[in-house]
Amino acid sequence: MKWSNAFIPTLKEDPQDAEAASHKLMIRAGLIRRITAGAYVYLPMGYRALRKAEAIVREEMIRAGSVELLMPALQPPELWKRTGRYDDMGKVLIKYKDRHGKEMLLGPTHEEIITDIVSKEIRSYKDLPVRLFQIQTKFRDEVRPRFGVVRSCEFIMKDAYSFDADPAAMEKSYKAMYDAYCRIFERCNLPYIAVEADPGLMGGTVSHEFMVPSEIGEDRIAVCTSCGYAASVEVASVGAGKTAAATVRPEKMAEVATPGVSTVKEVSAFLKVSPSDMIKTLIYLADGEPVAVLVLGSHTANETKIKNCLKAGTLELADEDKIQELTGSSVGFSGPVGLSLKIVADNAVRDLVNAVTGANKDHRHLRNVNPGRDFKVNKWADIRVITETDSCPRCDAGIELKNAIEVGHTFKLGTRYSEPLGANVLDENGKQRFVTMGCYGIGINRILAAMIETSHDKDGIIWTPALSPCEVVVIIVKAGDSQMQDAAEKIYTELGKAGIDAILDDRTKSAGVKFKDADLVGFPVQVIIGAKSLEEGKVEVKERSTGEKTFLKKEDLIERLRHMLKR
Repeated sequence: MKWSNAFIPTLKEDPQDAEAASHKLMIRAGLIRRITAGAYVYLPMGYRALRKAEAIVREEMIRAGSVELLMPALQPPELWKRTGRYDDMGKVLIKYKDRHGKEMLLGPTHEEIITDIVSKEIRSYKDLPVRLFQIQTKFRDEVRPRFGVVRSCEFIMKDAYSFDADPAAMEKSYKAMYDAYCRIFERCNLPYIAVEADPGLMGGTVSHEFMVPSEIGEDRIAVCTSCGYAASVEVASVGAGKTAAATVRPEKMAEVATPGVSTVKEVSAFLKVSPSDMIKTLIYLADGEPVAVLVLGSHTANETKIKNCLKAGTLELADEDKIQELTGSSVGFSGPVGLSLKIVADNAVRDLVNAVTGANKDHRHLRNVNPGRDFKVNKWADIRVITETDSCPRCDAGIELKNAIEVGHTFKLGTRYSEPLGANVLDENGKQRFVTMGCYGIGINRILAAMIETSHDKDGIIWTPALSPCEVVVIIVKAGDSQMQDAAEKIYTELGKAGIDAILDDRTKSAGVKFKDADLVGFPVQVIIGAKSLEEGKVEVKERSTGEKTFLKKEDLIERLRHMLKR
């Protein structure tokens, strides 16, 4: 490939509408161009990188015993209605009616389709296991597309599905896929962390997210500083910690006026108490039924944990009118004392003595409220978001919270889809049983963005050789110099014969422009053809990641490049 006809439209300045480093650099390096919110064109260099990521994923999926197929992006809504996800996915689904008035979906994922296909083709446990995968375009009507290809409405995803006769067999499929994910992200040189996660709308019991720590990450993970425990904050358990024996005696409860203040911050300042000495009362509707949730004023309620604790299908905060109806007060003045609702409280609330909480009267709060004495709790549970002041639930060491980009997710689905869609087989005893499923997704686009977020400098992208659009760029220092041109052409040809993916910068641009573009696009190695080195029978080689430059004899170049590219 020659740069003069490769179509690499680089830019000197950052685009105004780009926030993330990966978004800025992918545009500046000529990898992508935005068409509309959440939809991007992959220009030649971006597409080459994308295909390399796909190749790594494909190789490891096949190595894990999975077979590739391709399913349509168009899907009928009937299957989604049978699983209940037609309503659960809500506005994320992109829907339209065809010319015959039939509703169709642009699939955000393919669990329903693959389960329906397999259910019609398998009859016996002897037909299992089945492991299938595809690399396909997906569609989601994102509320706020952002960070370029990190959160877009149209994206490329590898999704794999396993079908097994029973949970024990599914564990083998899950491990094979989990291990494949580790190999994929290691080959992509991503600093990933596998964390425990919530299955969410996908369903099932156990899931793991593969996260790459990044400042722009919209997910939060909790990581132990000692034992390696890692989990999404949605499910991260709060360690018991060390509770000091109470030295303060409970005092008589008293109602106090709090005019014009309702938030934890405002009330704590007004009454001169710490937020950690306050009880925050939140009114939720769990499957339509009201419940009061109590957490410390200094903590944040974890809606995933609350939903799982209550075994609720839906969970939403009550609106202002409903709170007024249930508590007799406006938002910000709710409290557990005298409240005729089911009360679920976080474990941290149990040890409070002489707490402050809402009085269920506007502009009034209660002092010296004590759990057990002044109100009863129906259920104690870990229902709050973990913090960096908490301890690890496994080893009691410290916890660090990090923002991260999710690049992969694995799920133990169980019979979440096989039951409603009738995917069953005859077992060894001749009885019908639903197959046990797993599903496994990787955001191909996000692999590129995550790598750039974690591997760039002020000059541009620093590609890992496995993902770089080209491994080597051959630069002719002086355009129009026939001797340099001939030497560069010869080296470029030799690299191709040696199986090294190279691009020849043959443009009639200055050397400075070529060097800047090479750094911006981020090719791992630059082979520089200059007059002085040619006279000495050598070429200059620059490694992008370190900036280190060396002069090599031409006959030593291929071997050295193979070493640098980790061949």
